[in-house]
Amino acid sequence: MITDKEFTLRLIRQLTQALEKLILDKPEESLMQKELDFDSLMKDIFKIDFQELSAKPKEKVIEIVKERQERDHKDYYEMLGNLFYYNGKVLNNNDFLDKSKTFYELYLQTSGIFALPIINRINDIKKALE
Repeated sequence: MITDKEFTLRLIRQLTQALEKLILDKPEESLMQKELDFDSLMKDIFKIDFQELSAKPKEKVIEIVKERQERDHKDYYEMLGNLFYYNGKVLNNNDFLDKSKTFYELYLQTSGIFALPIINRINDIKKALE
């Protein structure tokens, strides 16, 4: 039996993978056909839509993540990093890029993984914010 936490974690990982493909400009056809509804996924994961989440300061979003189980924090941070990075690029929004940088850095800290693509994105964000 799947628990709510397992279901939410599965949604987070699916959204993370979908965003990775969009960031890398390699969306699958099935992904495009589904027209991923980010807001409904955000409501399933955080109980609020992206617009409401993005209006919160990054410290508040971090508090929301910290309310979840500690072992899941890295998945939340990676997903949030991708979400804000993608939207920051598409909308040319430096606030989103700054949030993305923070979440990517937290992902690297909590996961203990050396992720070169994430490190490269952080460096791209730093250049864009200069």
